[in-house]
Amino acid sequence: MAGNGDGKAIVRKRFLISGIVQGVGFRPFVFRSACELGLTGWVRNIPAGVEIEVQGTVETLDTFQRALVHDLPPLAAVTSSFAEDIPPVPERGFTILPSGDGAKNIQVAPDSAICDDCLRELFDPADRRYRYPFITCTNCGPRYSIITAIPYDRPRTTMAGFPLCPDCRREYDDPADRRFHAQPIACPACGPQLRLLDCAANAIAERNDALAQAIELLHAGKILAVKGIGGYHLAVDACNPEAVKRLRERKKRDEKPFAVMAADLVTARGLVVLDDQEERLLTGPESPIVIARKTPDCPVAPLVAPANGWLGLMLPYAPVHHLLMRDHFAALVMTSGNVSDEPVAFEDSDALRRLNGIADFFLVHNRPIHVRSDDSVLRLFQGKPLFYRRARGYAPRAVRLPFTAPPLLAVGAELKGAVCLTQGDQAFLSQHIGDLQNSSTADSFRHTIRHLAGILEIAPQLVACDLHPDYISSLHAAESGLPLTRVQHHHAHMAACMAENGLEGEVIGIIFDGTGFGADGTIWGGEFLVGGYEGFQRAGNFLPVPLAGGDTAVREPWRMALAWLYRSLGERAFNLDHPVARHLDDTQKGIFAAMLERGINAPLTSSCGRLFDAAAALLNVRQTVSYDGQAAIELEALAETAEAAGTYSFGITGNERLVIDFTPLFQDLLADTAAGTEAAAMAYRFHATVAKAAVETAVRIAGKTGLDRIVLSGGVFQNRLLSEMVYTGLLDQGLQIFTHRLVPPNDGGIALGQAAIAGWQRRR
Repeated sequence: MAGNGDGKAIVRKRFLISGIVQGVGFRPFVFRSACELGLTGWVRNIPAGVEIEVQGTVETLDTFQRALVHDLPPLAAVTSSFAEDIPPVPERGFTILPSGDGAKNIQVAPDSAICDDCLRELFDPADRRYRYPFITCTNCGPRYSIITAIPYDRPRTTMAGFPLCPDCRREYDDPADRRFHAQPIACPACGPQLRLLDCAANAIAERNDALAQAIELLHAGKILAVKGIGGYHLAVDACNPEAVKRLRERKKRDEKPFAVMAADLVTARGLVVLDDQEERLLTGPESPIVIARKTPDCPVAPLVAPANGWLGLMLPYAPVHHLLMRDHFAALVMTSGNVSDEPVAFEDSDALRRLNGIADFFLVHNRPIHVRSDDSVLRLFQGKPLFYRRARGYAPRAVRLPFTAPPLLAVGAELKGAVCLTQGDQAFLSQHIGDLQNSSTADSFRHTIRHLAGILEIAPQLVACDLHPDYISSLHAAESGLPLTRVQHHHAHMAACMAENGLEGEVIGIIFDGTGFGADGTIWGGEFLVGGYEGFQRAGNFLPVPLAGGDTAVREPWRMALAWLYRSLGERAFNLDHPVARHLDDTQKGIFAAMLERGINAPLTSSCGRLFDAAAALLNVRQTVSYDGQAAIELEALAETAEAAGTYSFGITGNERLVIDFTPLFQDLLADTAAGTEAAAMAYRFHATVAKAAVETAVRIAGKTGLDRIVLSGGVFQNRLLSEMVYTGLLDQGLQIFTHRLVPPNDGGIALGQAAIAGWQRRR
């Protein structure tokens, strides 16, 4: 230290910063901060992150250090920071040095929405990038979707085929410029361009003409396939009922809600009811789809989200979205560019092949997408995000584990697929891949593993998968040649919630979902587990009933209603004057009774999801479904309209393992139906009964085990009403409740739990 100790002494510090700090403008931020404060020193990228040496007075270094915490660039995320005092050296100025060597700790920035600065330039006639659909800077634009290899620089992205013009080169090389080392940097002179194609891939228009004609076609009610950042959308005017109807028919998506893109936040407020947190999520760099309640006079066509009081809404996040919408449309349907159950199209040739027959025209561009990434979907719970789908904007952002794990791969389950790679205390969850039930999604699954492992430079030493041996993900794990850890499905759900909340030791897990292969060979789904990463005990469960017809019962909820009624009433269940009994003629009723009695094609299940299906069918809300969770979603929507309160009957039996018997509930539902009780009131009471049973069971387990930490996981906890009831009920009992905030409670978070369990067990 030099000086006289009056606060103006000259000191020097060395910083090591890890996290998402490369390719996000971190070095220019450090450079500008140091220069503004009159500091000397240098900054450089190293494999583990960023290294800084900076020198100045104690006062200015304190100011600089505060900036490293509070004034980060929008896309930067610091996961660890180390600082040490080192001797001052004679030097002048502050510089950015070439990259250095060292141990690696690679983290990749997610794709990001256009920033305010670029948006202003996009609509500024005096700017050289005026109305250029690929405007970007270090603070925004594509990242994960365009990276082909590391280290992250332009030749290792899909921008490699676009050499920089002299103007862009000057910006790229200037540390004081907002576009310093912005790898996707481009302009109309040197960058990608738009084209409008017909279904035969013939070019109709290019550049601004392509955009102008695309707008006219949307006004005319046509369906457009629009290439964005992570894949294609299918777009129509959301306020045009005929266009929405035609899209449903062509996409073979009968009733599942479409996502809507509003032109701006002011317009969004006229479509849905938003609080401050929802507005912050909508306008953040991640730009997810936020599920919010429709306004009473919402102008979008009813077919956009039929039988649903909620709307999945996002704001424009790519420049082309703003150019399509500003001054032209209040809202566009922007649904994934695929046929239902297939992965979103992201390669041009594949999009033209698969979306031909759905889209009338294609608005494309020549910047390749290397990795598909669908839109993220979330809603608020207890004022915090609750993911339905974690993808663009968030993947592959790391989740910090409460312990260090060896390099490993976890492959997830069958539905809502996602994979997870670990390195040290970092778990990198991939983007949503989809349901691994067709060859296209399986190919995407394998490509995602290769790509994510490659760019993160993680060579797994072991692999974790679901206990179910026939899942495509499980087969892939078994064929990998790596040491294999099979993880029970609901144990993985519990561990995922524990890991993202930084929990160790033992907890009580309330795990409610639709389907999971149980340790006893039956189908679980209404589970109360006690344990941690090391293992678990099944402390409670819903009473198992036959899954009448196997997987067919998932698509036909009336089968589960009859299974519960048969459990309650025996063969009298088939003689009811009720919609669920009208699906079978007299001969079929005998066959169905034998199926239930003897367990023929009727495996036992304790599934909470199937319990909701049964109630929805019994209330005649939904007898068959066209998408996963439809019956439960519509039952919840009905319950939310109720003004009544109260609960139905249920029983809890057992000692070592508690069993919740909902047979009395179905008898009460029948009695209420006969009494003419409103369906909304019955739907509400059903939710309240399941919540009350869950709380009472958890309290008994807590009393017996001495545990007071409860984690809630599983796809059923996407149900806002049930979640609120369970959460507040447990809170009133003085228990600690932990929910998901960083990964979905559904099977999209399973891979994180598998990774945590396998990593902990290998570590020990």
